[in-house]
Amino acid sequence: MKKSTFLLSALAAAALAAPMMASAESQLVTGAGSANARLNFQVVIPRILFLAVGTGNAALATNPAIDTAVFDYTTNPTDVGAGAASPAGSITGNAVPVRVLGNNGQVEITAGGSGSGLTNGTDTIPWSEITATSSDGTFPVPAVGATANPTLNAGRLTNRTATWTYSFANSAIVAPGTYTGQVTYTASMP
Repeated sequence: MKKSTFLLSALAAAALAAPMMASAESQLVTGAGSANARLNFQVVIPRILFLAVGTGNAALATNPAIDTAVFDYTTNPTDVGAGAASPAGSITGNAVPVRVLGNNGQVEITAGGSGSGLTNGTDTIPWSEITATSSDGTFPVPAVGATANPTLNAGRLTNRTATWTYSFANSAIVAPGTYTGQVTYTASMP
């Protein structure tokens, strides 16, 4: 008897809960007419901000690779300090693919350089000797210590790609060595 009472109680609870379960809208029409049923949709888009300078600019994913632009005068040492960019064939990695994507308003890109310039451990080449141009005027390159704002595509969306081409001014003779430094580009948006 106890088992049957428990079973009846469980069935009664399930029957009472059934109308509260989620179910699709339905309409039964008898005779002529049409039946309607509605369905709601919801799409959730997160706030996205993506910046890639160099390798990994195609996929929207984190890529830890850091590219290097190299200006090497070892094959043409007489050009050192000549006020001309590195001779043809001695530049590697100076054309860098870049991409920025943001979906919440104006993106600002800031460029911060390590120290006061490139250093060989003793001597320094100032950051002002490194310049860059962009293949797309709507996606400018910020100079070290400055900011740039890519043009919005539409509404609050920015989705820009370009190639930034770097140059070394080579305006002064400097002490020998391999000068290194790093620029960190930081994108921000509201």
